[in-house]
Amino acid sequence: VAALQDEKNSLMSENEIMNDRLEQLDDSLDDPNTVVAKKYFHAQLQLEQLQEENFRLEAAKDDYRVHCEDLEKQLIELQHRNNELTSLAEESR
Repeated sequence: VAALQDEKNSLMSENEIMNDRLEQLDDSLDDPNTVVAKKYFHAQLQLEQLQEENFRLEAAKDDYRVHCEDLEKQLIELQHRNNELTSLAEESR
């Protein structure tokens, strides 16, 4: 029991130390002059820029997909027309 109580006390003190470190990190994020806060805000800005770029690229991809589908339809129509004209040319010969 004594050993378990010692281990419990040790873990509780370690937990307090970790909580203090966590609070310090949280406080450093609130102060915009710290290196950690600057890196955090820079990373957040990069994330937002990348999300905007991703959205723009997704929209462009959708536009190209629609354009590609239109071109495929035109290709099929032109192939049919070519087959018709080829058969008419053979009949004329």
